[in-house]
Amino acid sequence: LALPGGPAAQSAQSAQRAAEAVPPNAQGNSLGRGWKCDEGFRKTGGGCEAVTVPGNAYATNASYGRGWECLYGFVERDGACVAVTVPPNAFLSAYGDGWECARTFRRKDGGCVAIKVPKNGHLTDSSHGAGWECARGFRETEDACVAVKVPDNAYFVESTFGEGWKCERGFRQQDGSCAAIRMPENAHLDRSGNDWECNPPLMRRQNVCLQP
Repeated sequence: LALPGGPAAQSAQSAQRAAEAVPPNAQGNSLGRGWKCDEGFRKTGGGCEAVTVPGNAYATNASYGRGWECLYGFVERDGACVAVTVPPNAFLSAYGDGWECARTFRRKDGGCVAIKVPKNGHLTDSSHGAGWECARGFRETEDACVAVKVPDNAYFVESTFGEGWKCERGFRQQDGSCAAIRMPENAHLDRSGNDWECNPPLMRRQNVCLQP
């Protein structure tokens, strides 16, 4: 339906309706559609509610969330900001809402305990695990670093599982040592180097190469 009156009257009526739609402590946008709460208020339902900033906090002036954040070194608890309790040998985290143990210490039972590095081990920069690892040539066994015994015709490998060594090409693991691979006629080492396969078109049948 057309609004009564001329363009000026219609514009005034539209502005009046827009003003009536904007709640207290808010402002309509420049396009005349929608509104946002004033600084220090946040949208709640169809109105604007004053943001109550607790001690040790600051207003964010955001239109979403609670409207405030705790200062560095404080953390939110039940609507308040309480100081982060930092135990000995620890420091505040980057965001200031928690703590981390200093190097050479690990988190345990709400505190930081010293990392005990065994002989032939060294500290790591990881925040996970024991905080140490064994030097090359050693493996962790019951909180100790035990030397890996590499048999003849084998070499050490960096691995947390297995024997810690691998047989050289042309040998295979057998009873804790590396035994030479005995190949039948018309055979060659496979890609692994620790077994053999028949020359095509022959096929392996137990320990010999036969026609298919």
